[in-house]
Amino acid sequence: MPTSRDPRPEQMERAEQLGPFTYRWGEGCFPLGQDTLLLAAFATVRRGDRACDLGCGAGALLLLLRGRVPSVQLTGIECSPDAYAWAVRNLRENALTGDLRCGDLRKTALLLPAGGFDLVIANPPYYPAGTGKPGGGARMETSCTLEALCGAAARLLRNGGRFALTLPAARLTDGVAALRAAGMEPKRMQLVQHTPASPPSVVLLEGVRQGKPGLSVLPVCCLHRG
Repeated sequence: MPTSRDPRPEQMERAEQLGPFTYRWGEGCFPLGQDTLLLAAFATVRRGDRACDLGCGAGALLLLLRGRVPSVQLTGIECSPDAYAWAVRNLRENALTGDLRCGDLRKTALLLPAGGFDLVIANPPYYPAGTGKPGGGARMETSCTLEALCGAAARLLRNGGRFALTLPAARLTDGVAALRAAGMEPKRMQLVQHTPASPPSVVLLEGVRQGKPGLSVLPVCCLHRG
């Protein structure tokens, strides 16, 4: 695993227990959210999988995947040097190994072996640039569009490999179109709603590289029943 400077001491540190692992993050990291936890639980993960997180942030998804399947092999790409430094620290302090890369995922993914992964996972910025949606720049597609993200995932996956991602429910059509354009067939989908009376706000998608048509729609995940 590449070495990196530790996060600056003056950064405010936060910690969360993710299964058997302690996850730490601070300045320069997007806060840990429910969508990350949902995606980690939704993705199909098998023993010995070679998994790559595109835009891994401080490494929350990597810890969650290893918590589900201890034999999964971890790789992560992150463009923010600060978030990357936290990811390096999180793997090291939890006695885990992995291949972490800092850089533009569109370029860095070209340095990894094509077809070298069984699973690619991503919790990408939610909204196309210029849409005026809430959340600021961290929620916007800037340098990497959904189409570019899917293209990078398809290159990294072996035939039959899986790409799992989360999007706003309103972008379901965009997600399906981007997966298919990159040669990945949508195979599993789950909608997420906050309460039984509220419309779905999030969609979880999983595509398979060179997969056959046929989509399995899982029961809606309701976060708050009361």
